[in-house]
Amino acid sequence: MATVVAQGIDKRFDAPGGGVVEALANVDLTVVDGEFVCLLGPSGCGKTTLLNVMAGLMEPDAGTVEIRSGEGDDPVVRTVFQESRLLPWMTVRENLAFVLDGPTRAKNVRIDDWLGRVGLAGTADYYPRQLSIGMQQRVSVARGLIVEPDVVFMDEPFGSLDELTAMTIREELLTLWDDIGCTIVFVTHNPLEATLLADRIVIMGSKPGRIVHEELVSDQVPRPRDADDLALWRLARSAVRHLELG
Repeated sequence: MATVVAQGIDKRFDAPGGGVVEALANVDLTVVDGEFVCLLGPSGCGKTTLLNVMAGLMEPDAGTVEIRSGEGDDPVVRTVFQESRLLPWMTVRENLAFVLDGPTRAKNVRIDDWLGRVGLAGTADYYPRQLSIGMQQRVSVARGLIVEPDVVFMDEPFGSLDELTAMTIREELLTLWDDIGCTIVFVTHNPLEATLLADRIVIMGSKPGRIVHEELVSDQVPRPRDADDLALWRLARSAVRHLELG
């Protein structure tokens, strides 16, 4: 497990036709060991840019990011994107084996176990094109978690799914997170999704991208949670009000 510390993050991009877009301005964010944090905000507020900077996929113009392992070893970090990004010429088994080390037999046992965990037992020999979008995304989640990482960065991983499928995979994700105990940073524009999943919601405003409010969900609604709990709906409405103010 690990803690992620981002300090003084600035990020700018060239705007079409000239000028500069200030995507992030002096953002500080610490995500502690084992915490589930959702970055919530409208399109263009910089939440994906912040996630990419924290994940090491993008260099900031100013500031630092440090991922500190509680064990003193190099932390294992994985990223799950909105698109599954499975390799189309590989089977499901081969896509998962690609991220694993060790002998083939041990890898296959682990793969079969994880496919069962995400509700995809029996699909190991399928190719991505033979799976629905929701099934592909379950494989993507399994690929991100099968190595039992210290930190997982997730960029709107359920944003392209229908709500019924997304509801199921959210519950599966919470179970897997509880089993592994990893740190998760999760980008979403869905306030109800954020309140169901997060220990803490970090609400971002735009122009420039910055943190405008934080909601400590676990202090108000303990786990396990019921998606129909009115307390979650009230928190979601509170988040929307802060979004409007930001």
